[in-house]
Amino acid sequence: MTHIAEQYVVNTAEQLASLFGEVGEASLKKEVSFVHPHYRALIEASPFAVLATSGPDGLDTSPRGDPPGFVIVQDEHTLLIPERRGNNRVDSLRNILTDPRVALLFLIPGVGETLRVNGRARITTDPDLLQRFSMEGNLPKCVLIVKVETVFFQCARAIQRSKLWQPIAPNAKPRAPSAGTMLAALTNEQIDGEKYDRELPSRQWATLY
Repeated sequence: MTHIAEQYVVNTAEQLASLFGEVGEASLKKEVSFVHPHYRALIEASPFAVLATSGPDGLDTSPRGDPPGFVIVQDEHTLLIPERRGNNRVDSLRNILTDPRVALLFLIPGVGETLRVNGRARITTDPDLLQRFSMEGNLPKCVLIVKVETVFFQCARAIQRSKLWQPIAPNAKPRAPSAGTMLAALTNEQIDGEKYDRELPSRQWATLY
């Protein structure tokens, strides 16, 4: 582990304030305790969100995605989020059972601003709610009901710095290892990485919903 001299470690709120300065007026006033109509528009335009939870085994973040509007704004204090089929780890759901606090980050392709929502979630299998999220004839496993506590938009600097939405050159080679490559290494070749990668696209498309 990298050694850091104690004199450079930030331990207090006062140290943070002296490091970053005053919070801008706009940064304070953009936070509200309900889903403002403009914030609702961002949620309904988003096809992708990251869900953060906390539980007895630690923290978890996991992606959620579907066509834009997949998260329903039931009212200005309530969001509904479908839980589609996945790898069955259900880390987020197990966390919610013991700690209902959740945080959401909504992204919209081509838009620099993101939306942050904090609240408390419950898990339901209510048949009427499941039916509202039917996709290609398939229902979600359950639905998260999120009671909104705070909402605000995040400025575009992180998106701009990362160049996240800039097109990738057609001949660009991927910089990341494939899923099969990682699994083969992590299991000492007990999982055939090439076979896994070869079968993955068709398996994913066959089990999206």
